[in-house]
Amino acid sequence: MTLYEYDCELRKNYPVVCGCDEAGRGPLAGDVFAAAVIFDKDTVIEGINDSKKLTEKKREKLFDEIVEKALDFSIQTASVEEIEDINILNSAMLAMKRAVEDLKVKPDICIIDGNKTPDLPYKAQAVVKGDATSQAVAAASILAKVARDRYMLEMSEKYPEYGFEKHKGYGTKLHYEMLDRYGACGIHRQSFLKKYYAKKSEQP
Repeated sequence: MTLYEYDCELRKNYPVVCGCDEAGRGPLAGDVFAAAVIFDKDTVIEGINDSKKLTEKKREKLFDEIVEKALDFSIQTASVEEIEDINILNSAMLAMKRAVEDLKVKPDICIIDGNKTPDLPYKAQAVVKGDATSQAVAAASILAKVARDRYMLEMSEKYPEYGFEKHKGYGTKLHYEMLDRYGACGIHRQSFLKKYYAKKSEQP
């Protein structure tokens, strides 16, 4: 079954299908992003897939096509401050909730990538690997990923010493080297750095 066909099956019982996914749960820095996407029943987008399986160039191209062809979409965030306050899982859920609630078209069902659903005013169903199952969820994964990458490029101009344009805030060798050299900046998730700093303090 193709990703489009999966959504068609759902539409037999739920005419308006919303796909929702997040990007940026793992990085050491930056906001977490989420997107919600609704397509009409006839929209098929070639080459759409889980954003992690696509090249950056392909994601950028699909981003524009999704935005153009979606019946409705929304991209929302939860901030570093919120991540520190309520933890990353709850912040990802909050960003997804914001994305769905920002839609002007009301869904009959929301398919959420993963094994947990945010608190929504609509019927919600968690689907593990939803971004490789449903066209709407795959589209949401692409919008969230591209939007977050673009945001991290902006942050790389604000904090040029960290190389955010290269690693997008993930815990790469370069990122840790820059943390050692410059310390954390305003968009680092301090709770994510605790283990690293504890490990470093144990070293002779």
